[in-house]
Amino acid sequence: MSGMAISLTMFGVLIGLLMIGVNVGLSLLLVGGIGYIWVSGLEPMLNYMNSAPYFQTAAYSLSVIPLFVLMGSFATASGLSTGIFNAAAAWLGHRRGGVAMAAIGACAAFGSICGSSLATAATMAHVSLPEMKRLKYSGRLATGSLAAGGTLGILIPPSVVLVIYAILTEQSIGKLFIAAMVPGVLAALGYMIAIAILVRFDPEAGPAGPKATFAQKTKTLLELMPVIIVFVVMMGGMYGGFFTPTEGAAVGAAATGVIAYVRGGMRMKGLIECLLGTAKITGMIFLILIGADLFNAFLAITQMPTQAATAIANSGYAPMTVLALILLMYLALGCVMDSMSMILITIPVLFPIVMKLDFGLTPEYTAIWFGILVLITVEVGLITPPFGLNVFVINSLAPEVPMSESFRGVMPFLLSDFVRVLILIAFPLITVGVLQILG
Repeated sequence: MSGMAISLTMFGVLIGLLMIGVNVGLSLLLVGGIGYIWVSGLEPMLNYMNSAPYFQTAAYSLSVIPLFVLMGSFATASGLSTGIFNAAAAWLGHRRGGVAMAAIGACAAFGSICGSSLATAATMAHVSLPEMKRLKYSGRLATGSLAAGGTLGILIPPSVVLVIYAILTEQSIGKLFIAAMVPGVLAALGYMIAIAILVRFDPEAGPAGPKATFAQKTKTLLELMPVIIVFVVMMGGMYGGFFTPTEGAAVGAAATGVIAYVRGGMRMKGLIECLLGTAKITGMIFLILIGADLFNAFLAITQMPTQAATAIANSGYAPMTVLALILLMYLALGCVMDSMSMILITIPVLFPIVMKLDFGLTPEYTAIWFGILVLITVEVGLITPPFGLNVFVINSLAPEVPMSESFRGVMPFLLSDFVRVLILIAFPLITVGVLQILG
């Protein structure tokens, strides 16, 4: 068999293992190891694994991952979620669908110090679901808006998935974070517009809440100050060159740790829980990284990524057609795979293909633009039926709402996502324009 045939066969085996529920890291190790042995033999594979896992996980650039994960753990323990939601609800809650809009805004704000979609969705659900139930929101709108809002956790910087993309493609983490801001704001606004349209046709789905006084609104803004300070210091410091992304993550983790201690009442037991949770998540991520490294080494031996990139570049297909097919593939994979697995498995294959195409941008801006598009499409997979992880998380917190209703509830937000992706594809400057302005 040719190298291309072997790589495609093993990729099919990998997808099959993931679909039946085999652990992602173990699946990658198993398929990558067998593929490597098939092409090069047992001894070369053992020689590769003798040192590659160490050098893969000991890289300084990867130290940013546990720090951002720890930052998210501290953010969850800080109690800031309640203040953030109360501030958003004070300004928006008196409108029809306003509490759902407030939940979207709160998810965006909380995502700026969390970086995890599932954690954002679960944390904000604990805070906002009781209020929506009190106001008799429909289960469909309540769960759908929270599942969609949770996706902002991986789009609004910092984002662990975006860090992984930056490392795989050797791009600037700071520039990717800056580029993700405008699409992140557009996502939040798009979700709020979807809610406004929905309650216009079905007012009973999202009744208006009581109107807060101006004094109450002003007071709630103080709840947002810690979030704003942490975000501005971390992002401004990284992009301004005052510290590296790793140092920025350390600053963010330390700041949220102090907030969790002072405002959230976190003590030694809570600190240990945050550290243990961070260690478990980091271990899981690093196992996937080791597996993905072996799998990608096997693909490199078969020369499949290079051959595929050359074939598509010489095929005569329009660059936008190729991009559209890649994004549609991500939507399909999102039904069976988590976001990080998709990035680790596909980017080494697809990134060289995209970089051979001409989109009228510099290579750096093409890489950044493509990364944001991939991140958004991966994010859509978190709420896409039948296996949207965010929907399952939110529905588990609202067991009285049928799962079918929760998936129906995310449909307006999926439509908003599709419109946003089309806009960002048609107008790349929306993504990279900020970088051009900042120079």
